[in-house]
Amino acid sequence: MSAVAYRKSLPVSDPASLEDVELPVPTPGPRDLLVRVEAVSVNPVDTKVRKGDDPGGTPKVLGWDAAGVVTAVGSEVTLFEVGDEVYYAGSITRPGSNSRYHAVDERIVGHKPRTLGFAEAAALPLTTITAWETLFDRFRLDAGSTGTLLVLGAAGGVGSMVVQLARALTDLTVIGTASRPESQEWVRGLGAHRIADHHDLVASVRAVAPQGVDYVLSPKTDGQIEAYAELLRPGGHITAIDEPEGLELLPLKPKSIAFHWELMFTRPLYETDDMIAQHDLLEKVAELVDAGILRTTLTTELGPINAATLRRAHEMVESGRMIGKVVVAGF
Repeated sequence: MSAVAYRKSLPVSDPASLEDVELPVPTPGPRDLLVRVEAVSVNPVDTKVRKGDDPGGTPKVLGWDAAGVVTAVGSEVTLFEVGDEVYYAGSITRPGSNSRYHAVDERIVGHKPRTLGFAEAAALPLTTITAWETLFDRFRLDAGSTGTLLVLGAAGGVGSMVVQLARALTDLTVIGTASRPESQEWVRGLGAHRIADHHDLVASVRAVAPQGVDYVLSPKTDGQIEAYAELLRPGGHITAIDEPEGLELLPLKPKSIAFHWELMFTRPLYETDDMIAQHDLLEKVAELVDAGILRTTLTTELGPINAATLRRAHEMVESGRMIGKVVVAGF
C-alpha cells in the first residue's frame, strides 16, 4: 500500500524529511478496524515526532488524525461494521495514519459526522479529544459550570475546539487570545465572548476580565507561569498541552492554583479501563456537529496524500501561524 514515512529526523525543507514508500497492508488485531484512509490532518505532534524521534533508517509513518471507511474488522469488534465511515486520532505507539490503509483500536474511533465530508471530519479528532478531556476530565466542568476560561492560542486547532465546546456545553465566559485581525475574527466566529492579545497577556486579559479568570488552557507554557499566577483567581486551574523544560510552578502556590497535564494519547498508550471514553466523546461530538452546534475547524485542504503535499502541510504547522487545521485528502 502507498504510505508516507520518514527515515531520519531532517528539516522539512529537505525532500528526504518525508518520503513516499510502499508498505504491507496491516492486519487488524482482535479489537481493530482496518480503515481505508480518505483524509488526514497534520498536528504539532506530527512535526515534533518527525524532528525529535529519529527512526534510524527504518520507515516510520506519522499521522494522528484520519477519516475513512472500515474495510475489515477484528474478531472481537462490536462497535463498527465494514462500510462504516469513521474518524479518529489513533495511538502514538502504533504506525500513523499517513497510509492508504490503517489499523486502529475501535475503542478510540467514532462514526464520522454524517454532515461532513472526509476532509472536514479529519480536522477534528485529535484536537477535539484534547479539548474535551481538558474541559471535562482535567477541569471537571459540566453543563452548569460558571466562571471565566482563558484560552491561549484560541485560533489554533485545540483552542478552536475548546472555545466551541465550552460555549456549547458549559456556562463559562470564554476569553480567547488572538493577535492578528484574521485570527481574532475566527475566534469571535467560534463564539468567544472576549478577545485578548497574548503579546501583552496580563494587561490585555485584565482589560476584559478585571476580576481575573478561573481556568487557563495553555498550549505554550514556558515563560507564562507568573502571568498565569497573576491572572488566575485563588483556587484556579491550568491545563498545559505542551512539554516545557524546567517548568517552575512555585508562583502558583500562594493562590493554591492547580496545574494539570493533558495528553490525549494517555488512554490508548496505557489501554486504560475507560479507554472507550474516546469513542463515546467522538460519538457525542458527531451528534453536535450534525445538529449544527459544532463546526469543523478545517481552513486549508491540500491533496493528494503524498510526501510532497505532507511536507507543505508540515511547513504550515511549523510556521506557528495556522488558523484552524490543515487537512490532506485523497490518494
